[in-house]
Amino acid sequence: MRVATWNVNSIRSRVGRVVDWMVREDVDVLAMQEIKCKPEQFPLQQFEDAGYEVELHGLNQWNGVAIASRLPIENVSVGFPGVPGFGTVKATAAVPASAVVVDDAGLPVEARALGATINGVEVWSLYVPNGREVGDPHYSYKLEWLARLADVTRRRLADQPDLAIALMGDWNVAPRDEDVWDMALFVNSTHVSPPERDAFNAFFTLGLRDVVRDLDVPGYTYWDYKQLRFPRNEGMRIDFILGSPAFADLVTAASIHRNERKGEGPSDHVPVLVDLELDSALDDDRPMIF
Repeated sequence: MRVATWNVNSIRSRVGRVVDWMVREDVDVLAMQEIKCKPEQFPLQQFEDAGYEVELHGLNQWNGVAIASRLPIENVSVGFPGVPGFGTVKATAAVPASAVVVDDAGLPVEARALGATINGVEVWSLYVPNGREVGDPHYSYKLEWLARLADVTRRRLADQPDLAIALMGDWNVAPRDEDVWDMALFVNSTHVSPPERDAFNAFFTLGLRDVVRDLDVPGYTYWDYKQLRFPRNEGMRIDFILGSPAFADLVTAASIHRNERKGEGPSDHVPVLVDLELDSALDDDRPMIF
């Protein structure tokens, strides 16, 4: 089974590129972030025409996550238990205050996490808060969001040690110095601060593994649109697939698809992909490679 993650930065703007890549690369499951649309705005038909079903969680023109699959999607989870909210409740004529999902503190919960089981593997599409600036309320929100996710993951794996689970997406953390093009430019910045890196590394203490880095796959996954960042290769590695031991044992190959940052209208992120050695109903349909 071929599984990938991609921050698509508006699926309505890039549906053609995304579906074309999925078909071309024979992707079975894609976790998407920043779809930036409500369910009724999602370009579902293009995915269905290519043989994919889609589950999504989108509330407005910001954030939003989705999972597309050629295999049946089961046990869909919108958000995770204890997920914190951020900001203030803003009611509209279309969305009254009573319809807004809030956390225990009354803060609105954003569309940043979606989980599902596909062919016996639990996959999550995650869009970790950016943090904005060190000391900003959004920075505290980011750290709390990661801590709550780690706590849920710890409890899940304690209950099910053999669970094959992948936490995939845009983590908005560059956990190593080599994950940014010039550390000197990131002093006192988000994405590389010690608390953020500690929050990311906490998942490794739970037994999760960076299944792409484990296979020595080099490269960045994000380049800002500004200041010719991509031509200069001034990028960041902030998109990851963290897998439980049971998931990691299934991984046979991994890749970062840098070329998807090229061409007309690309996302500022590129896909990250892994192959799993897993019985699949799709195996008989795969093209033979010599």
